[in-house]
Amino acid sequence: MIELFVGSISILFLSALAWAFKSLPAERWQFVASIPLHKHDDGHWIGLNLTFYGLLTAMSYVVSVAAMIVMAGAVGVGLSVLLPLVAVLLALIVPSSRWMAQLIEGKQHTFTVAGAVFIGVLLCPLAVIATNQIVLLFDAGPLPILPLFAAMAISYAFGEGLGRVACISFGCCYGKPVTRIDHPLARKAFERLNFVFVGQTKKIAYESQLDGVPVVPIQALTATLYVVTALLAFWLYLRGWFAVSLITAMGITQLWRVYSETLRADYRGGAKISVYQILALATAIISALYAAAFRGSAHQMPNLTQGLEAIWSVGPLLALQILGLIIFYYTGRSEVTQSQLQIHVCHDKT
Repeated sequence: MIELFVGSISILFLSALAWAFKSLPAERWQFVASIPLHKHDDGHWIGLNLTFYGLLTAMSYVVSVAAMIVMAGAVGVGLSVLLPLVAVLLALIVPSSRWMAQLIEGKQHTFTVAGAVFIGVLLCPLAVIATNQIVLLFDAGPLPILPLFAAMAISYAFGEGLGRVACISFGCCYGKPVTRIDHPLARKAFERLNFVFVGQTKKIAYESQLDGVPVVPIQALTATLYVVTALLAFWLYLRGWFAVSLITAMGITQLWRVYSETLRADYRGGAKISVYQILALATAIISALYAAAFRGSAHQMPNLTQGLEAIWSVGPLLALQILGLIIFYYTGRSEVTQSQLQIHVCHDKT
């Protein structure tokens, strides 16, 4: 059953990624809708743009938390404990993606996943241990700390991997022009496999004037590696290898982030080694220390059926929908673009 389930979701996720890589660099896939806000004297409206970046980011968060619910449920952690824990963590992690970008890049209207992940890794032990103490006050059994850490790491890999397609839509986190790749074999490969972004409102256009230029498809490489890593770590988790799954999920994703910075062309700071690379390396090391420190903690073998039952009810499904709406509201309102709308009646259809 485990192999059948993991294989099925692998086909689903990888098919979605294939569609995203082919479609999202196009101009039409940047904005979901525009909402009229203010009307000018000439009859035009100024509109608020809602982005596919926000929609895809929201969907990645939903998938990430859904995976977390399944994995936690598989080791007997109920929703009454898990959802408050996740809510507190998200309330700290989501805003930190903007705070860290402001601190590192000095930009008011952007986000950083690397900074948010680092904050999340630092806060997770405190949150889990504090929740564990509260649970013990009610004479419940202790939370399985290592399985929860591993579940969070795998959920992050799912969310980050699927969330990278949002960057394709917005044209951010983009790779170097293929002509700037020094290694001949790598350049030859990227001459065949690359992204060409279209649209003046894409970040790659207004920040680096690289629209229409073949660039390294770094978002696709990251998305594919992270999703495959998440699937592998998920399988390891369901087999009961919690420490290995934690190290796999965080080790591969964070070490790739350190290397992938060398393939990116967007602003990463003025130093040779960026702050984001340092944070990623620190995140990998801290995660490995967690795996070693909590390896001997008590836990039970995961039960996939029990995990799926934990999510397949009104409560968690409604909570996931609310989460998606909140994330879309937070990340989907474009602050760097506006639209002009002209609304008129189609008299031939009245």
